[in-house]
Amino acid sequence: MYNNQFARLKLSLPAKIAELKKIAFLDDQLLALQDPTELWRQLLSKAFPQAKSSTAKQAKLASLAATADKDLLTYLKTEQPVTVTSFYNVALQLLGFLPVTDFELDQPLKMMRQTNLSYNEVLQTPQDVIAAWYDLLTTSTKLGQTWLDKLAGDGYFANWQNVTQPLFFNGKAQPIFATSKLLYETVYVETDLDTDEDGQADLVKVDLIRPVETQTGLKVPVLFTASPYNQGTNDQAADKLMHKMNVPLTHKKPGSEDLTPPTVPTATPKKRPVNGITPTAQETFSDEFGYSLNDYFLARGFAVVYSAGIGTKDSDGLRTCGTAAETQAAKAVIEWLHGDRVAFVSRSSQQAIKAWWSNGQVAMTGKSYLGTLATAVATTGVKGLKTVIAEAAISSWYDYYRDGGLVVAPGGFPGEDADVLALECQSRQQVYGDFLRVKKIAAQKLTAITAGQDRSSGNYNAFWDQRNYLKDFSKIKADVILVHGLNDWNVKLRNAYQAWEKLQKLPISQKLILHQGQHIYINQLRSLDFTDLMNLWLSYELYGIANQAPQLIPQVLVQDNTQIEKWQAYDNWKTAKTVKFYLKPAQLTTDQPTQHIVSFNDQLPAEKFTYYQQQPAAWEHDLLESKATSPLQKHKLIFTSQPLPQDVLLRGVPHVKLQVAVNSDHGLLSLMLVDYGQAKRLRSAPSVLSMDQLQLGYHWQTASPVDFRLEKNPSPWKMITKGHLNLQNRQHPWQVDELKANTFYSLQIDLQPMFYHLPAGRQLGLIVYATDFGMTVRGNQDLTYSLQLADCQLELPVSNF
Repeated sequence: MYNNQFARLKLSLPAKIAELKKIAFLDDQLLALQDPTELWRQLLSKAFPQAKSSTAKQAKLASLAATADKDLLTYLKTEQPVTVTSFYNVALQLLGFLPVTDFELDQPLKMMRQTNLSYNEVLQTPQDVIAAWYDLLTTSTKLGQTWLDKLAGDGYFANWQNVTQPLFFNGKAQPIFATSKLLYETVYVETDLDTDEDGQADLVKVDLIRPVETQTGLKVPVLFTASPYNQGTNDQAADKLMHKMNVPLTHKKPGSEDLTPPTVPTATPKKRPVNGITPTAQETFSDEFGYSLNDYFLARGFAVVYSAGIGTKDSDGLRTCGTAAETQAAKAVIEWLHGDRVAFVSRSSQQAIKAWWSNGQVAMTGKSYLGTLATAVATTGVKGLKTVIAEAAISSWYDYYRDGGLVVAPGGFPGEDADVLALECQSRQQVYGDFLRVKKIAAQKLTAITAGQDRSSGNYNAFWDQRNYLKDFSKIKADVILVHGLNDWNVKLRNAYQAWEKLQKLPISQKLILHQGQHIYINQLRSLDFTDLMNLWLSYELYGIANQAPQLIPQVLVQDNTQIEKWQAYDNWKTAKTVKFYLKPAQLTTDQPTQHIVSFNDQLPAEKFTYYQQQPAAWEHDLLESKATSPLQKHKLIFTSQPLPQDVLLRGVPHVKLQVAVNSDHGLLSLMLVDYGQAKRLRSAPSVLSMDQLQLGYHWQTASPVDFRLEKNPSPWKMITKGHLNLQNRQHPWQVDELKANTFYSLQIDLQPMFYHLPAGRQLGLIVYATDFGMTVRGNQDLTYSLQLADCQLELPVSNF
């Protein structure tokens, strides 16, 4: 374990004393003690909230070792003085570490240093003990949560009396609210939309969870997750709509796409009359497809709201996959929470209800489509939205389903497209009596999505332009945290990179966290205090706590790919320094290029083509295999560098210039950047460290700590990044150029962004190929591609360690 804590406030001793008094670890009587050992004893007596009697507490003390030959109870009874060794022997055990197994009892500070845990080197006065105890409460346990969070889960705040306001410690909200008394309510927010064209303004269902203390005057901020999945999904129907990937690439007629949005006649929908206002909801719910980070905050004085949006179960309207209508539906929920829009107590009622318990301050949370909607709503500049925490979010839907004039599937979902996702999320049809009223218009609109997405060309067109949030980033007023996986091939990294570049031009606070995962949440990673960071951030944003969150949280946090549990802070994603590699036969070199033409053919034998469709992992293995024995040897070009003399950090967008010809009037290229060299690399997914051992509150939800582990065996390579291009879209994805057979053309390709540590001794590889069995269409066509190497080069943004 290596401890990475970026959310800890470093306070003065008077501030620590004041905060320890707030959470009842100190009082004036304890502060009057002159004996540091007695003070330690008294503090320890409060460290076992699950022990309700003195004998039970003594048993807890006796279960811990103070030294190599004395348990803690005996140590204290024999009036041994508190020492650095005894204090941190006990501290490590309280944090969940085991003597002998994890650390030696004669040198606990060695363990503290190895794991980057905070410690005090001097414990001679009561003030030293107080400072060390405070720091211990804010230190991560072996499972990755702060010790105070662990104590809270054991019941430290269980009997907190007369809760009227949230409690903050070390700049973060504490779990003093009784989750057993949470209120669960459903309301229906009225939008300005009529996406099902029935003449009535669409209502969207909103499920909310709030502390019972709001009934007696407490106003709380809201975490809002707009999740089109949380009312159910139409998996079978969506599977039937999946598109075929085994289709040939065809020639496209030259020209430019008209990006002018179509003119659609609109009528102002009829609003529902309001016949009275009530403070009491009339519907409730028992379960929610939630997010454990939201659950964590429910114990800390925040409300949580979920809404699936238009076209979902118990809501009006239809799904439109990424349009402004979906954005406006989510925005309407925030307007209601801010007091600027009406909601009703049921879908058929005219009785309105206000969010009278809300303080009007809202954050949006969520991953993938959920994070995408958070980003989209931020671009509206809606009042009340203070911040978004957008994880694995799409910033432009073209960069989700397309790339460089090609249909390019999200990783793991070949054949999916905007129409499939719209149908997948349109859970309104699961309540079929309701859906019958809009069945006809739903079919028409789904057909329109299929036509608009234009799988036949792969061009950027008006359909995709309407789903490009980047155009409206200048309107963002909320502070933004972006979180993305460096190995996410579902929502590819270009979405985060382009968003980050735009955000830095705005007068807002923005943070970026890049992890080594795929398409995952990271709030359960042990190696990063992500949940604590978000607590610091949301306490600042929504409660106005002066905890210096914008200054304390690094601008860019990146998980290293070469060793476990290492996180580094940076000032930016990209670097200005670049290095150029030239292409020679089978080589990447910094020397000048030479005159060579090299070629490969994309057509495979029928049996191998069928095999790779069924076994994409085998295809990727054979593609990366650099030996001449690879079955794909004649169907790709590999260029490798000499072993690197020093570590290199690849930061930003790889840029490739090529001189290419193909024996047809159509063609595509795929490129892959590869790390070659035998090494134990991080596994592609985090491993569960301990089942359900993270407590999100007292007698409340639990989560499982996870983290990335190294592979058991060394592997010879790892893909760093890749990219794709239709040769007819050499200049822009919206512009189609002519392509003549056997004619060389100059083109440039930006691969997906990267942040990659390449150690000394490794080799950098560039693979040039055509069909990507995981992402592109698969025509298995007899296409031969040739490169004029004299005009080919790879430009990499780099910085050295």
